[in-house]
Amino acid sequence: MIRRPSQSQLIILGLLLGIVAGALVSRFAPARAELFRPFASLFLRLIKMIVAPLIFATLVAGVGGAGAHGRRVGRMGFRAIVYFEIVTALALVVGLAAVNLTKPGVGVTLPPAAGTVEITAQPQTWDQILLHAVPESIVSALAGNDVLQIVIFALAFGIAVSRIGDKGKPIVALMESVSEAMFTLTNGIMHYAPVGVGAAIAYTVGRGGLGVLWNLASLVATLYGALVVFLVAVLLPVALIARVPLRAFLRAVKEPALIAFSTASSEAALPRAMETIEALGVPRPIVAFILPLGYSFNLDGSTLYLSLASIFVAQAAGVHLTIGQQTTMLLTLMLTSKGVAGVARASLVVLAATLGAYHLPLEGVTLILGVDTLMDMARTTVNVIGNCLATVVVARWEGEKLRPVADVTEA
Repeated sequence: MIRRPSQSQLIILGLLLGIVAGALVSRFAPARAELFRPFASLFLRLIKMIVAPLIFATLVAGVGGAGAHGRRVGRMGFRAIVYFEIVTALALVVGLAAVNLTKPGVGVTLPPAAGTVEITAQPQTWDQILLHAVPESIVSALAGNDVLQIVIFALAFGIAVSRIGDKGKPIVALMESVSEAMFTLTNGIMHYAPVGVGAAIAYTVGRGGLGVLWNLASLVATLYGALVVFLVAVLLPVALIARVPLRAFLRAVKEPALIAFSTASSEAALPRAMETIEALGVPRPIVAFILPLGYSFNLDGSTLYLSLASIFVAQAAGVHLTIGQQTTMLLTLMLTSKGVAGVARASLVVLAATLGAYHLPLEGVTLILGVDTLMDMARTTVNVIGNCLATVVVARWEGEKLRPVADVTEA
């Protein structure tokens, strides 16, 4: 009897076929690369379609149904923020160390000023981030898939539901039904994932050729190496200290990580990540609270990339930054990177603002854009893995027991 391939295996197959198809299109008919784009966009749209109701329903049902009160939610939130800040700082340090060690920008020629990308958006300041967290309208937050605002409102609403006793039970029952329906819908959408991720990588390679995988190879290699060091030297010890079952955790995050790498979208991996981390034994209220919260405050891969890219541009421009200046830049990025999820063009905007603050040429942004897609795939994958681990660590701090590897099965 032939064993049916697992979902992860099908996604890997789709990824490989997409690279081959993209390479052929790039060589013989580059204009045809656009044919892949609708199929990739369709997958992202299907995922975005369920993100808001999934987060809202699971969080309200979990908090309201468990009778959670402000003290426990506050404790989890405080622990999560402390964890996020420590790990973010370590990610920035790893990025700075890697770029100073390998010096990928030395000898690189910046493009002329005329080629600079015009960036009109600005990163958020601390007060803007604070105000942005509270939605003026939950309808607009749901419509815009604003994860942080949805989490804040759902959390407050869930606590309110828990406080009204029996009157809140119908709401909890409704949210539990919606939550189960959303997870069922997620499983259905995941059947299309191999096609979606294959089309996404085919479009990327078809449009830029296999050269997109090799241009500025030193910068790309430095980023990938730094991300591996971060995973091994930071996240692995964290997992061991928190006594996270590594085999079970790796099995749980494998599929969300593949989706994140293929699509370069953390949002695309969110529904599946919520499902697999819950299958690991983390209670739904913790998953629904901590995992989306990390999408705004715990972007490990993106913050590491920002520190590395900033110094890369300085090296390419021949500007020497002292240890003191680099330390100040690190502290600045710890704040500005928190606004990555809330602005257009995300890391690109924060990078441009950082370069401007230190009088570094914005032409460096143009240079990096040539390989930004490939780097985005890697940093997004680390973002997803880091947030999944953060959720599990908070669960362990809350005294939750996780399931053994044999019980974490693939859908």
